[in-house]
Amino acid sequence: MITSKTIGNGILRALIITAGSVLLLYILYLIQPVIYFLFIALIVSMIGSPIVHFLEKKLKFNHIAAVIVTMLFFILLLAGFIMMFVPLIISQSENLSLLDTEKLQNDLTQLVERLNSYFSDRHIDTENLIKESNIASKINLNFIPNFLNSILGTLGNIGMAIGSIIFISFFFLKDKKLFTINAKKILPEEHEDKILKSFRKINHLLSRYFIGLIGQITILFVLYLIVLLIFGVQNALIIAFITALLNIIPYIGPLIATILVAVLTMLGHLDPQVQGDMLSTTLYVLIGYSIAQIIDNNVTTPLIFSNSVNSHPLEIFIVILASGFLFGVLGMIVAVPLYTIIKVVAKEFFPENPVVKVLTRGI
Repeated sequence: MITSKTIGNGILRALIITAGSVLLLYILYLIQPVIYFLFIALIVSMIGSPIVHFLEKKLKFNHIAAVIVTMLFFILLLAGFIMMFVPLIISQSENLSLLDTEKLQNDLTQLVERLNSYFSDRHIDTENLIKESNIASKINLNFIPNFLNSILGTLGNIGMAIGSIIFISFFFLKDKKLFTINAKKILPEEHEDKILKSFRKINHLLSRYFIGLIGQITILFVLYLIVLLIFGVQNALIIAFITALLNIIPYIGPLIATILVAVLTMLGHLDPQVQGDMLSTTLYVLIGYSIAQIIDNNVTTPLIFSNSVNSHPLEIFIVILASGFLFGVLGMIVAVPLYTIIKVVAKEFFPENPVVKVLTRGI
């Protein structure tokens, strides 16, 4: 029999669960950076797992030494990536110094005079308007030190993030077996095998996916580098690497890379001695990049998606597109890994569902 006490206890329990859920979501919101660090560290550990396995099985490293060597490899790779930006920034700064600032100033002066003439013809006193608006008093030059402080703060945050990710990744790789043993103690017995099997499948598929993604970026890097070297673009190695790395962002990344290489190619031809070739060189580079991206879209990408996460390219396209609309660029980047996780879990827990059968037949 349902009594008032039973109903009251049910309502109280529902309120406690709701309050606990809200509190948990609020805490997760407050510690968003930690969640991001864990997620990135998990990706790093997935990429590093095959390297650790290779060092242990082929080169007979012990587990700790293999993990340390793997993390040192990632650190050196990161340091090299950061150092690549320095010569690029210096070079583009030198190119910008070649601009004819006197001509630019004359052009601006002529533009102001034309604007004054235009307004004067229409009986608009621009000088009086500027005085009445009191623009000078409203200009706050405090933005300069504030901007510099924000840059320093951002650099500090990036440094802390990198240190945290390296630290977490090390223990993800080092104590992988320990995590599995402890997970068995926590997980409910009736679902323990399914959950652990899902973890193993997810780790295997995503490791293949991220390694395939690195392979895709490497192929694009080589193709971009060949194009840039053929047409004598300055800092070809750095530009090819940066533009290839942008391919991490599906569909939008190649577009950003194309715009970036066009700008950097034109900046590299600001020298008056080679300025006449600026437009033609930029056009040839853009054609070369387009050919490289066609090869990537029609050969490399389908192979990675079909062989790593066992998903049809059209299926992946729809997932990435939907994630982009819902969560922006970040959603597009994490769409494939999250979709793979959902598919694996669905296959383990709902294997008889007809939709799950169709979507997970290759897993």
